[in-house]
Parts: sequence; structure tokens; C-alpha cells
Amino acid sequence: MRARAFWKTVTADRTDFLDRLLALLTDHGIRYCVVGGQAVNAYAEPVVSLDLDLVVAVDQLAEAETLLRQAFSVERFPHSLNVSEPGSDLRVRVQTDPRYAPFVGRAARRDVLGLRLPVARLEDVLQGKVWAVLDASRRPSKRQKDLADIARLLE
Repeated sequence: MRARAFWKTVTADRTDFLDRLLALLTDHGIRYCVVGGQAVNAYAEPVVSLDLDLVVAVDQLAEAETLLRQAFSVERFPHSLNVSEPGSDLRVRVQTDPRYAPFVGRAARRDVLGLRLPVARLEDVLQGKVWAVLDASRRPSKRQKDLADIARLLE
């Protein structure tokens, strides 16, 4: 089974949520990059995750939010937009923390989920994971996963 088919099965994506979301961003010229666990997967041996974390270019964030709200369910949180759709267990989080904004301009295309997507550079992915580990408001289990991701990147 190919990576994309496997991931589609794992996320129970019966609505082509991933494909539609990426097409929406691409069709409207929204600059973005993959961060978080899927970005780690682009640099290290992949592990299964239902999450896809993205950063959108800061000057296009409002436009992206409007477009996403027109097509999907969107919840706004202090540092993210959580995007979902019935019929898919895929959890998309658009990071709105301004520290991540420079990552988009430094991203390069890499293989993620069987697709060539813009992925934050290795140093930026590592920085994001360090920020996540140091965030005392995150659940301990999430911080442990972030530590494991850092170890995967350093191997």
C-alpha cells in the first residue's frame, strides 16, 4: 500500500479532505508549509499520525481563514485554527503563533503523505518542537511526544 493510500485509510478520509484542503490553498495561491509531526516525518522514519500542522504566510492568514471557513469546519484558538470535516478523522491545525511566520519563506518541497509539499526546513522543524516541549501549558503526554520527535530528528 502506498503512503498516501495508507494515510487516507488511517485517517478514515472518505471525503478527500486532505486533497480538497491542499487544492484550496494552491488554487488561491496561499503560501504555506508543513510543520509538526508530519514535517518530522519528512526528515525521519515516518510514524502514524492523524494530525497535519501547517503554517500560512502571515499576509495571507485572514484570506486563508475565510476560504477554509467557506469549505470546512474551523475553530479559532489563541494560537491556531483547527480545521476539520465530517467524514474524515484528519485533524488539521493551522499554526497562528507569530514565531512560526518565517518558516514559510524558508520551506522546501519534500515527500509527505505521498505528496510533494512545502515543508519547513529541518532547523525550523526542530525549533518548533523545542518551543512545544518548553510550553508548560501542553499536556505532559504531548510534550513527551515532542521530545521523541526531537530524538528522531537528531538520529
